[in-house]
Amino acid sequence: MLYREDENGSMNSKTDISLLYDFYGELLKTSQQQVVELYVNEDLSLSEVAEILGISRQGVRDSLNRAEKKLLEYESKLGLTDAYHKRRARSEAVRRIIDEIKTTEGCGAILPQLNEIEELMRGDD
Repeated sequence: MLYREDENGSMNSKTDISLLYDFYGELLKTSQQQVVELYVNEDLSLSEVAEILGISRQGVRDSLNRAEKKLLEYESKLGLTDAYHKRRARSEAVRRIIDEIKTTEGCGAILPQLNEIEELMRGDD
């Protein structure tokens, strides 16, 4: 299952799985957490993970596939990473608008408020 196209035709990359793991990793079984940590986050090969965990390479692949399936199920039900991406996109749009306003002549009176908004938005990163 790893790195196959989903129903929308997009690929689940290690980066995608890592983000899902950041949000939902604690919900996986401990053995699945170990495999994802080593293979995805530590970027080890299937063989290296198998050697460290004392299981077969196929066992690692099976565990990764089960973990990915669970992570995708959690995302489809809870949508936390989707909401995260939407929040980031909105924040970037607001930052662009603030930058545009700052370059507008005569905006000096509202410059302190714009700076305050930017400071508040830093907490969203």
